[in-house]
Amino acid sequence: MVGPRPRPQTVATEVGGSETARPEAGGGQTGDAPPRSGPLERLRGAAGEALFARVAGEDGPEQRARIHGTPGPRDFPPGAAIRRVHDDASMFVGGFRALLLQALHPLAMAAVAEHSGYRTDPWGRLARTSTFLATTTFATSADAQQAIDIVRAVHVRMKGVAPVGRPYAADDPWLLRWVHIAEADSFLTAHQLYGRRPLDGAGCDEYLAQVATVAERLGAVDVPHDRVALRRAFTEFGPELRATRESEDVARYLISEPPLPWVAKGAYSLLGRAALASLPSWARRATPTPWYPRGSGRGDTATARAGGHAATKAIRWALAPTKSGTVETAPTPA
Repeated sequence: MVGPRPRPQTVATEVGGSETARPEAGGGQTGDAPPRSGPLERLRGAAGEALFARVAGEDGPEQRARIHGTPGPRDFPPGAAIRRVHDDASMFVGGFRALLLQALHPLAMAAVAEHSGYRTDPWGRLARTSTFLATTTFATSADAQQAIDIVRAVHVRMKGVAPVGRPYAADDPWLLRWVHIAEADSFLTAHQLYGRRPLDGAGCDEYLAQVATVAERLGAVDVPHDRVALRRAFTEFGPELRATRESEDVARYLISEPPLPWVAKGAYSLLGRAALASLPSWARRATPTPWYPRGSGRGDTATARAGGHAATKAIRWALAPTKSGTVETAPTPA
C-alpha cells in the first residue's frame, strides 16, 4: 500500500510508450529530512512546481492524488526494485536514452512519427506516457490494469506502412518486445549510472522481472526477465536496427530543437549528453548530435558523466519536500 502522504516520484517517457494519461509524484528519492523554510526553500519549491506543471498538465495534482491516495492492493510492494528505479531522478536520463534507442527500429519509429504527436503535442505525449509508468508502478492493481487495457485499445488502431515499405502495427507482439527492452535497458542503465542508490545484481534482475510483467500484459512476447535474457534479446534485434531519416529527425528534434525556453536548454543538454554517452557504441554512431561528428563513437566521456550527475542532483534538489511537505515532480523531457 502507498502511504497517505505522497512522496516524490520521477518517471520517464519512451518512444513506444503509452498513449494514456498524465505524470505523477510519488517515491522517496529525496530522503525524509524535515522540510525547511527560507528563500532557498521557496526557490526550490517554485522550481519543483514549475517542473511538475510543465510536464504534468492541468490535472497533474488530481492524477497524483488518485495514484497514491486510492486504497487497494498494489502490484509491487514498497521497496520493490521497480519502485526504486522509477522513483529516481535518473529516469530523466533513462527516458531520453530510451527515445534515442527505440527510434533505431524503423517500424517502431514509423509508428511514433505517424501516431504519437511527438512534434505537435510533445508535452501532452510526455504526460500521457509518464502517467502510464506511474500508474503501473505505484497505483492500485485495478487502476494499473485499466491503464494497460486503454493502451492496448489505442495500439489496435495504430497501423500503417513504414517509409521502408514494410507494414507495422503498434500491437505487434514482436515490436512491443523491442519497445520494452529498449525502455527497460535504458531505465536500468541510467539508474546504475546516475541513480541515488544503484541496484546490486539481484536487484537488476528483480527490476527486469517486474517490468516484464507489465510488458507481457501489454502483449509483448518473449520478454527478458533477467540481464542474460536482455543481452540475448538485443542480439536478436541487431539485424533490424539502423538509422533512418525518421530516427535522425527525432534525434535532432530531441537534442537540438527541444520545445523549451532558451534558459532551460543548458540543463537539458546535460541530460542529452548523459543519455547519449550511456548508449551502446553502435547506437551512438547511428545518432546525429550537435556535439560529436557521426561515427566518432564519442560521448562516453567523463564530461558527459559529470554533467549527468549534476543534472540529476539538481532535479533531486528541486523536487525535495518544501515546508508544506509537498513536492511537484516530473519526468524526462521528450
